Formats: sequence, structure tokens, C-alpha cells
Amino acid sequence: MNVTSNMTGDTISAGHAMPAKNGRPACHFSTQTVPYPAALAFMEQKVAAIYANKADELLWFLEHPPLYTAGTSAKPDGLLNADRFPIYQAGRGGEYTYHGPGQRVVYLMLDLRKRGKDVKAFVRNVENWAIAALARLHIQATRHPNHIGIWVAQPAHDNRLDKIGAIGIRLRKWVSFHGLAINVAPNLAHFDGIIPCGLDGQHVTSLAALGHQVTLAELDAALLASFTEIFKPL
Repeated sequence: MNVTSNMTGDTISAGHAMPAKNGRPACHFSTQTVPYPAALAFMEQKVAAIYANKADELLWFLEHPPLYTAGTSAKPDGLLNADRFPIYQAGRGGEYTYHGPGQRVVYLMLDLRKRGKDVKAFVRNVENWAIAALARLHIQATRHPNHIGIWVAQPAHDNRLDKIGAIGIRLRKWVSFHGLAINVAPNLAHFDGIIPCGLDGQHVTSLAALGHQVTLAELDAALLASFTEIFKPL
């Protein structure tokens, strides 16, 4: 499958493709920041094609320019500074989140008709996938007992759990889109314009803030290596 031929728009198609291999779906790695409306439009088209059995599954690795997105549960008081960055209605689950350079976004366009029609299990697998990938980089992450996402304990703060990755999923006719965002080295001050994911009082962190000098490419390699450990090959 030539993934690049299915990507539309200059900022989307710029990058490189990786064919499906050993049960892992095809991947596309965008090398320019992708405007959010263009990403939404592409995912809508891709999901429709997957449902119609006219396209294969895809993992899309990208960055966005600085922006805020509002999920279907977003509340007005979760937006603290409406003038700081553009704000988009995402259509995914969850509340407000930030996307920007230095954050690895992975959009998962997967066919749950084949992978199992279990929403909770799918979200749990996305969490476990990120945790397994970070473990390959010698970073201990975990799930939170009460909140969706990827978390790390802060020993200097009584093992307080800080959020290092967000998950927002949407399903249409059992085909997934949207996905995962892991903070590698974003500007954490950009999160100050929102209450991230509606969790007031919770802290956001990044690999860089924790002292881990990890590149996007290194994280991508860990995610690729971990995929079939969590998501069984079709």
C-alpha cells in the first residue's frame, strides 16, 4: 500500500510512508506541522474508506501547530484563555486539550469490526501501547486509577501522578479515529490556557521536563516496536 498516495494536501503528504508489516498497520510520518482542519478532513475521508473496505488501516504520526481542541465533554470553564491559540471542535471524546510542536500525535484509524467491538478495551490498549513504548525508552509510565491517559509518578512530590499523554478517541461504525498525544518536549506553558482534559488541579509534564532527552523519531520507533505487543495482528 502506498500510504503517501492516499494523503491529500501539501502539509499532510509531506513526509514518508511505511507499509504494513508483521501485523502492524501501514504508517505515515508527517514532517511538517499539520493544520487541525486538514487533519480532521483527512481522517473523515479515511474512516469512510476503511468502513467501505476501500482502504487499509493507518497509523498517522504528526505534530500540529499550537492550538486547543474541545472534545464532546468540554465545558466553558475549561477554557481559561480563549484568545491565546485557535480553538477547534474535535468531535472526539474528552474535554479541552492542547496540541503543538514537540508533542507526538498519533491518529489511529483502525477497524474494530476486526479487532473487537469493545470501546473500553480499545482505550485501555491505547494506554498500554504508550506505556509499553515508554518502557522501551526506560521511562516508567502508568495508567491512572480514575482518569484516562498516560501518567508518570513524581517522587519529589510524594509520587504525585502527572499527565504525560492524552487520549481522545472517536468511533464511527466501529472504525476509530483521533488517538494519542505524548508530550516529548512541547512548551508546557501553552497548557495554561485550558484545564487539560477537565482535570483541575492535575499537573502536565513532558519527557524533556523529566530530564529525558528523547527525539520524536526515537519515540516513534518504540511505538512501532510495541504495537503488536498490545494490538494483536489481524
